[in-house]
Amino acid sequence: MPPKAPKTTKDRPIRVRMAPSPTGPLHVGTARTALFNWLFARNQGGAFILRIEDTDKVRSEKKYEDEILAGLAWLGLDWDEGPLPMVGSRGTHGPYRQSERTELYKKYLQELLDKHEAYYCYCTKEELDAQRDAMSSQGLPPKYSGHCRNITAPPAGRKPQVIRFKVPETAVEFKDLIRGKVVFDAALLGDQVIAKDLDTPLYNFAVVVDDELMEISHVIRGEDHLANTPKQILVQRALGFHEPVYAHIPLILNADRSKMSKRFTDTALMQYREKGYLPDALINFLALLGWHPKDDREVLGKNQLIKEFDLARVQASPAVFNEEKLNWLNREHMKTLSDKEIAKMVLPLLAAENLHADEAFVEKWVSVERSRANNLRELVDLGKFFFVLPHYEPSLLVWKESTPEEAKKVLGELTEELKKIDQKNFTKEALAGILADLTSERKRGVVLWPLRVALSGLRASPDPLDIMDVLGKEESLRRVTAAADTL
Repeated sequence: MPPKAPKTTKDRPIRVRMAPSPTGPLHVGTARTALFNWLFARNQGGAFILRIEDTDKVRSEKKYEDEILAGLAWLGLDWDEGPLPMVGSRGTHGPYRQSERTELYKKYLQELLDKHEAYYCYCTKEELDAQRDAMSSQGLPPKYSGHCRNITAPPAGRKPQVIRFKVPETAVEFKDLIRGKVVFDAALLGDQVIAKDLDTPLYNFAVVVDDELMEISHVIRGEDHLANTPKQILVQRALGFHEPVYAHIPLILNADRSKMSKRFTDTALMQYREKGYLPDALINFLALLGWHPKDDREVLGKNQLIKEFDLARVQASPAVFNEEKLNWLNREHMKTLSDKEIAKMVLPLLAAENLHADEAFVEKWVSVERSRANNLRELVDLGKFFFVLPHYEPSLLVWKESTPEEAKKVLGELTEELKKIDQKNFTKEALAGILADLTSERKRGVVLWPLRVALSGLRASPDPLDIMDVLGKEESLRRVTAAADTL
């Protein structure tokens, strides 16, 4: 069969799609693919379309679709159209769902059957296994033998198992915007299964119909889909469809350059929300996995990313997931927020742990702890002692160059001095004066170490002056007095 010339999407407006499968949690790699599509569409003034590919009826679950929508909404990746209004989403429409488009696929499956570009295959699994074993034993690449390709009438007593597409033995060539010229030998593929029956299309067929009917101009997806591209191009040509422009982005690897897996990295996007990473920081990080701006800046806001994004700057080599860089970027984005803004973000995290305080108190301890935290979850963990003093051993109160007796004496003196300051004048300046007097005749560690431990119950904590400023006179005095009593 001679190859059919492709119809290009050159004159189509820019339209891209994100087409996740709801068979598991939203993967960070999928989120990165969605981001690249969204940035390309926004940069080019095009449309970003969300399509849920749920043809796998066994593995597809509503909870995973909900997580996909929630994840994209959290990142702020709004889509532009859909079949029905969707209440509560960033977009005004729900996504397209393949499960709701069966009649469309059925029409084009029947067209291929009528044109003898596809056929019913009656081979059972056992027969297919035998065919593959025979080919392997001859040193041939395992593929479908074509046994049912030229059957003109259904074999007696046999039921069709699948619908296969007649793959022509030709070279399939296309230009990838990231990888350049790509050539596949279709003769190695064998006739491909495109549906179980007229009502059950498979991925490589349904995606072709959807991309044509949705007038998709560019298909931007992970390089793990590269092998699917020639199969889809051949179906496009058989149906007289347009051939989109393809761009296959690099895979994401673990820090040790192994394939990204749950063993080394949290791969579910929503785990990063639960950890308290900022969505803008995660978008910034994901954008730099395989792409970089012209001037190699690293801290970029969403609007800057839209302005700078260019598929020509996407690399072909794999990107490495570096959690240290994610933490650094998150700290940089946290710096752009006020104490008040961060306090509002951590209030729900505190409530989830049954820690309650007014916003003014939270804002105050945020100002003290924020510089030590990589994310909001760490910030909450670091600041828990402001709410509940953790248990600690009395021996922790004793500095390495001191004794329990001296520590007790120092805490007693601190207690008396703190009592002298009224609540109105309980300021860092007044407290600094007390500490200056107590350390004038002692080493600073003899005074500051037991005070720090008494206030926080920890080996490492913020400056005691900052802690007391947040806690106030009553709670500071209670903790110092209690520490003295333990000795």
